[in-house]
Amino acid sequence: MADGDAQHQLRATPETCYWGYIDRDQPAALSIAPGDVVEIEAVTHHAGDAPDLLMDDDLRALWAAIPPEQRAPGVHVMTGPIEVRGARPGDAVVVRIIDMKPRVPYGSNLAAHWGLLYKKFGKERVTIYELDGPPASGGFAATARPLFGFDFTGRSLYDRPGFITDADPAARQPFSRPVAIPVRPHFGVMGVAPAQSGRLSSVPPGVFGGNVDNWRLGPGATMRYPVFVDGANLYVGDPHFAQGDGEVCGTAIEASLTARIQVSIERAAPVTAPQLETDTHWFTHGFGDDLDEAMTMAVEQMLALLQDRFSLVADDAYSLASVAVDVGVTQVVDRRLGCHASIAKSILG
Repeated sequence: MADGDAQHQLRATPETCYWGYIDRDQPAALSIAPGDVVEIEAVTHHAGDAPDLLMDDDLRALWAAIPPEQRAPGVHVMTGPIEVRGARPGDAVVVRIIDMKPRVPYGSNLAAHWGLLYKKFGKERVTIYELDGPPASGGFAATARPLFGFDFTGRSLYDRPGFITDADPAARQPFSRPVAIPVRPHFGVMGVAPAQSGRLSSVPPGVFGGNVDNWRLGPGATMRYPVFVDGANLYVGDPHFAQGDGEVCGTAIEASLTARIQVSIERAAPVTAPQLETDTHWFTHGFGDDLDEAMTMAVEQMLALLQDRFSLVADDAYSLASVAVDVGVTQVVDRRLGCHASIAKSILG
């Protein structure tokens, strides 16, 4: 088998998806050996914003199979979990994203009541985006463009995961002017089973990963997660076509896609929260009730990475963090806020 060929397929079906929660006791939908490649489907919970464009027959069947009362306490549709045989607490699961391709060429952005400036705008609004032009190598066009927007009036608030708004051409309004959005396909949600038992909301991120919302978690990137339970139980969800740091209005371009991922294990790895590696940078993540707390955790995680992986002493790591590490806001809309710290690989040789 050639490097990167999928050894397993995990489609998004009622048997392989669960909605709105993360649970360490969720039965595995697939069991793999370290090093295996999985082609996995991930679907957006916003497909109902423009069902004529974002939904197909299989997605309609998935929606119908999971009643609204079971879509709780969070909002995201998860595919998985995947048992990684041999993974145990103290290890790190390493997930390399080989490539991604869109399921349909449309996605939805929601300016939501949980967005940063909802009080200023006083309403919720959906904007539908389309991938612009034929796909480049790797399955995605380079840019996306807004097709139309409409004020959400189907409920008093957008508070029902998977709500379907009937297509109404008369309500769809053109965007103010032509723009081209850089496409950044990625998983908003990916992680492993947490240490806590019971159903946790899929919305706030944590040391187990989950809804981290770092747009760099796309093709070519590798994420490391600490393992809390035997088998790790990896899941994916919340696929995006594009997002900026902050995700300020409430969501990214929420869309459905298929990815190939390769999953391996690092033994006795000093990883205590998600660590992201790209071709050019290392990223660490922090979460908190406010940005100070999230930023402090992201920086402390970076210091730990510099000491554990690159053998810097603490004083040198702290100095390097101030002069060479960039700290940014990952998202401000997921109840628990997120920050990231990054350092260029070229600095470390």
